[in-house]
Amino acid sequence: MKLTPATTKTLKNGVKIPILGLGVYKAPKEETESIVYTALKQGYRHIDSAQFYGNEREVGLAIAKYLKDEPGSSRNDVFYTTKLAPTNATYEQAKSAILESLEKVKEIGYIDLCLIHSPALEKTQRLDMWKALQEFYEEGRIKAIGVSNYSVLLLKELLGWEGLKVEPSVNQFELNPWLLRLDLCEFCNEKGIVIEAFSPLTRGKRLDDPELLRLIEKSYPGKTTAQILIRWSLQMGFIPLPKSSNEQRLLANLQSLDFEISDEDMKQLTHENDYYVSNPAFDPIKKYFDKW
Repeated sequence: MKLTPATTKTLKNGVKIPILGLGVYKAPKEETESIVYTALKQGYRHIDSAQFYGNEREVGLAIAKYLKDEPGSSRNDVFYTTKLAPTNATYEQAKSAILESLEKVKEIGYIDLCLIHSPALEKTQRLDMWKALQEFYEEGRIKAIGVSNYSVLLLKELLGWEGLKVEPSVNQFELNPWLLRLDLCEFCNEKGIVIEAFSPLTRGKRLDDPELLRLIEKSYPGKTTAQILIRWSLQMGFIPLPKSSNEQRLLANLQSLDFEISDEDMKQLTHENDYYVSNPAFDPIKKYFDKW
């Protein structure tokens, strides 16, 4: 099947999510609206923000502007994700924070997907945050809910909670050819939890990797290492969320949909025994593995 920016996966509740997203972490606040608007004009249909990023308002304005300017477009054409900051760790704090996020994007009416950005330290906090998300989901103001940086143990905790009414649809965590997290991916697939890959470009740290460069020279002339990494994620069944503020690179990243990596090359690219985290200081899954 030919892939396009509008190609979707179906979440367990029936919501359609585009297979490639644009991450806006560290996008300058004063430039975010322009970056997102440009990306939407290029064909992106999935934007990934967060309370922690401080640019939800700008993303919402860009989506609203695009929908107004683009003939024949509707709200269903753009998928918007935000994330609940783990500092909002009580039920009331979480409810208040979600209301603020909804207010910041009031021009687009609702949030397609809201994730817990990173697990709070205490079980009661994690479950209180989920309780709040469930309520907004049941009201229809959020169309799907999920988690980010959750380990297998934390997913089991949530799925086994007696107060669970809505199962998580998504788990977002860092993945790349040198960071596979096989057990976590296998568990998510078994439970029907769609996997999103943040930092699929290794924060740029391995874009000059000699193996990638040799592979391009041998089999994919004209492609970039970023396109190879994004395509790898897509063929692994993940939803990659590359980020860029450069118009040319935004378009180039979309072109990862235009080719396929052979089975042989996928095998060569996939390093099951490595554990390469692009920012070791931020790896909640490993940091709290023994505790959780």
